[in-house]
Amino acid sequence: MATATDKASSEADKDHDESRDPAYFSYYAQFVHQQNMLQDHVRTSMYQNAIYANGPLHFKDKLVIDVGAGSGILSYFAAKAGAAKVYAIEASGMATKIQKMIQASSSQNTFLHKKLEVIHSKVEDVKGLPRVDTIVSEPIGVLLLHERMVESFIYARDSFLKPNGCMMPSTGTIFLAPFSDGGLWTQTMAKVRFWEQTEFFGVDFSPLRKDAMDEVFAQPVVGNFDHRILMASTVSHHVDFRTVSVSQLKDIVIPISWVPAYTGIVHGIAGWFDIDLCGFVLSTAPNAERTHWQQVRFVLKEPLAVNAYEMIKGWFRMKVNSQRSYDVIIELTVGDKTAVSDPYSPWVTASPTDCGEESMPIILGSQNRRGKWALQEQTYWYSNDVMGAEYNKPELLSMYPTANASSTMLDVAPAVAFGQATNI
Repeated sequence: MATATDKASSEADKDHDESRDPAYFSYYAQFVHQQNMLQDHVRTSMYQNAIYANGPLHFKDKLVIDVGAGSGILSYFAAKAGAAKVYAIEASGMATKIQKMIQASSSQNTFLHKKLEVIHSKVEDVKGLPRVDTIVSEPIGVLLLHERMVESFIYARDSFLKPNGCMMPSTGTIFLAPFSDGGLWTQTMAKVRFWEQTEFFGVDFSPLRKDAMDEVFAQPVVGNFDHRILMASTVSHHVDFRTVSVSQLKDIVIPISWVPAYTGIVHGIAGWFDIDLCGFVLSTAPNAERTHWQQVRFVLKEPLAVNAYEMIKGWFRMKVNSQRSYDVIIELTVGDKTAVSDPYSPWVTASPTDCGEESMPIILGSQNRRGKWALQEQTYWYSNDVMGAEYNKPELLSMYPTANASSTMLDVAPAVAFGQATNI
């Protein structure tokens, strides 16, 4: 008889193309990518602090699994925190590097000696392990869920965690807010303008303009930005890794309700996340210390004009795809008289670049915007400079206060320190 774990694994496999796995694991087998993550001081130090602080309760003399161990750093922290035994499960070639660390532990890193066992496998293929007290992992990608490693984290929970055992991280939260950034929109559109040329070495490329626009604007933009471009407070979606099922991660709809304090142009939606490491909050918010995850923005093909205190409604849907990621579909409407469509409408299932009006049941007007993005098709924004104090004046960001506003200056959100929440 199939177990609940077997059914969950089967569900996940239907939406997962295993032909992508060799390239995925080959990427993480490279030292350069492991180094990039290790040198993320916020990430590494937060995990270290959380493991050591929770050592007496969840690690000392405990059995521990590290899912997707990578360089093995979390396994090493767990061993130093006093774990009786750590099973480091790693599917990439980095498993052999962890094994070398173990082999050298009689004279170097002696805290690992006879404490660590490396298992070169995907966690879904592991058999015969005992139930453990604690599962630790860093299964997080862009917008929390990209790369779909959280599903492996959940599989490990269902297969190997003792009742009331500890999961680190225990929860994660996605945050979304509208942003105004004419510079980003202009640079995105500049990529399309190339394909508008009618005389490029004697060739007219303009028949490809629409295809180029569909493709370019379907690419999420990963990069840091100044929090002052955000036009309203966030909406959020909370994921409890201790209780969530794999099926619940396959299709997520986040309702949108924003009230901007300024008149301006919405160029898209910005997203980031927090994770809770058993009492230590690791934030990737734009006003937090920077991490290798940065933030992500979904740029609208056609920006949306809004008046101050005018309601923005809609939804943000994340649906798993076969590329170890998600298709993101968004609808925004402005004003109380504009209806919000069903996020499960047939047009939503079209490909990320096929979101023309002909596939949509409602004719879009000046108060509606829709778009689709493939979260794995990321492009990057390298302008990491924090804007100066003069940008407390909203007009410099093309946001305009009402005439009777009590304050016409943008609030300066304080930098987020370790352990603080980030719903800015």
